Amino acid sequence: MGVGSAAEDLFTLGSHLDGRNVAVVRNGLNDVLARATRDVVIDMGALESIDAAGLGMLTAAHLRAERSGQRLLLRNCSKEIRRVLAVTRLNRVLRLDRGNLELSA
Repeated sequence: MGVGSAAEDLFTLGSHLDGRNVAVVRNGLNDVLARATRDVVIDMGALESIDAAGLGMLTAAHLRAERSGQRLLLRNCSKEIRRVLAVTRLNRVLRLDRGNLELSA
């Protein structure tokens, strides 16, 4: 986890987001959301797999950010992760940073 540009805070995910680590990731992301005064970007460039628990955590974080007047953006999603988001229709709920899609194709 680090700091992004002046207009955003950055949270970086590891290679897996699933039932085994979702609680730890949730706590870290909630800390970033609580401190953030601007958009929060989740860098998903290293993420290789995600399960229902991980998807649920991202959705809850998105809703928490919206309630605080922030935007949660998913950056550097791989083709496979974008496919999971499309199949679950979460691509209609979660915001993908489309400016970086070509970097992770």
